[in-house]
Amino acid sequence: MSLTIGLLSRSRGFAVQSVLIFLLAPLGLQAQLLVDCSGNDPNAFPNINSALPYATPWSSIIVTGTCNENVSLYGMNGINLGAWWGQTATINGTVSIYYSTLIYLYGLNITSSSGDGVSVGGSRNVVLDTCTSNGNGGAGLNAYGMSEVLVSSSGAFNGNGNGGIRIFGNSLVALNAWGGLVDISNNIGPGVWSSQGEFNTFGHTTIANNQPGPTQGPAFGIQLLGGSRAQIGTPYGPNILQGNPAGGVSIGEGSEISFWSSGQPNIIQGNGPVGVSVNLKSQATFFGGAEISNHSDVGVEAYANSQANFFGSNKVQGNGSPSGSRSAGVRVDGNSEAFLRGGDVSQNVGPGLLSLVNSSFDFTGVTFSRNSGGIVTCDSSSVMVSDLNGPSSTPAAGVHCGTPHALGNRHISRAAAPPVPDLSAYKAMQAKYRKLATRH
Repeated sequence: MSLTIGLLSRSRGFAVQSVLIFLLAPLGLQAQLLVDCSGNDPNAFPNINSALPYATPWSSIIVTGTCNENVSLYGMNGINLGAWWGQTATINGTVSIYYSTLIYLYGLNITSSSGDGVSVGGSRNVVLDTCTSNGNGGAGLNAYGMSEVLVSSSGAFNGNGNGGIRIFGNSLVALNAWGGLVDISNNIGPGVWSSQGEFNTFGHTTIANNQPGPTQGPAFGIQLLGGSRAQIGTPYGPNILQGNPAGGVSIGEGSEISFWSSGQPNIIQGNGPVGVSVNLKSQATFFGGAEISNHSDVGVEAYANSQANFFGSNKVQGNGSPSGSRSAGVRVDGNSEAFLRGGDVSQNVGPGLLSLVNSSFDFTGVTFSRNSGGIVTCDSSSVMVSDLNGPSSTPAAGVHCGTPHALGNRHISRAAAPPVPDLSAYKAMQAKYRKLATRH
């Protein structure tokens, strides 16, 4: 028999998934090690650590009860560790996975009072299926050292002391919530923080109410640094970023993010001063379906040689405040630019578009209405290129910006949004575990 396991791989700009086939031992020959941390079963191992020395490749460790221990999987290959199918087991301690591959965790509720809940270093094809890592002293999930982690079906990383998910050292974390919700909320520090890493979600993800701390830094929903990459897509449901007091998303230091819709929206609302901040030579792209609203300063800003691109039915609405002299729907500043093709920029306090310090807008097909400062405002160093000056254009009222030429908008070939990921390999993995871990 064989088990098909998905291998995460990467390409510039978009994360892709390829499939790698691993031939495993027949199901009946796989070791099944029973752990009963409640002590009710005298024939079971009393804790996970006592079972680990007997775990050979393709073993399954099935856990019952609450285990008060730190669990370390070091140099292991092809290990299943989880609750009985449809149930949960609790680990009061850290789960550390080092230099291992093909590690599948199922139904575990993990809490460490002092450390990270799940720490993955130098490991590939680590799958957290229907697991939670909440209330940890450190991060809910910490991935580093070129690791690859998939959060599958559903999960939660809530109430942690050093952020929900942390990614660095050329590592990748992908969320595929095809079976429910992945919730990343009420952490101290950013919901998701990445430096030299990659973060992808294909929906149904909520990142909300993450709070600042004395050492954890500002509480953005998502913070990307050091050339990180992120894909925020919605094949399995909406993504919601709200109530993060520093801002919804911050993209800096040459990082890139793409928001794209597959019928469900990306909702970015009520995140303190800014919905999406693109800064320090970074880029954000919105492929339709983004709704950015109710921020006290600006919906989307790009500054310090950065770029924001909007394609399709995005909405930037209800941002800004009367006390903010720089309030706007979309703001570019410091040698930055924004391209808008379609969408709705409405009901913002201040202009719909504001350009400052050698920056520019290039827009066409955009709907503007009820922005208190008009359609677009530029300082003396900034310009726009638009469709407002055509023979059937919007009237010039509310347009306070020079046009550098009469050659029209730049032609932009919109890149295709990435395909919906093929989860058949992961669903096959889950089905295999279900067969292994169903009580008879």
